[in-house]
Amino acid sequence: MLLFLDVDGPLIPFGAADGAYPVYDRGSTLLPDTVGHPLLSRVDPALGPRLAALGCELVWATTWMDDANACLAPWLGLPALPVVEWPDEDAPPDLLHWKTRPLVAWAAGRPFIWIDDEVTEADRSWVAVHHSSAALLHRVDHHYGLTRADFSALEKWLEAAGRQA
Repeated sequence: MLLFLDVDGPLIPFGAADGAYPVYDRGSTLLPDTVGHPLLSRVDPALGPRLAALGCELVWATTWMDDANACLAPWLGLPALPVVEWPDEDAPPDLLHWKTRPLVAWAAGRPFIWIDDEVTEADRSWVAVHHSSAALLHRVDHHYGLTRADFSALEKWLEAAGRQA
């Protein structure tokens, strides 16, 4: 099972009304690329082990591209992950998110989860018609990032998907 992971919103919360976010410190265990990055302190390092425990093949699906491996993977305690290379094209003319078609193509018929803060019903409907395997497009509230409730929903879906396989 693939798990496509966006960064801004799911891992780095933003836009909270009061602007107050938890701050995390990894001390001196960081690689040089992670030192001084202004937003990393919003990323809960415990998310790495929680994501790994889902048992999915984690894939960066973010505009951070390879910077996700240089900055975020060490912060989260994850190995370097595959990175979706985005096509150099205009946004789709319909209501689809610009990532939807490339992620379905990247999945190549394999079941997947897509965690993003911009997923819509239009994306879910399109994937249901154009992707032959199970897919969960899970929208995360960008004000809070991934929460226990999100992990509960992911685990529940994975359990149900495993029974269908």
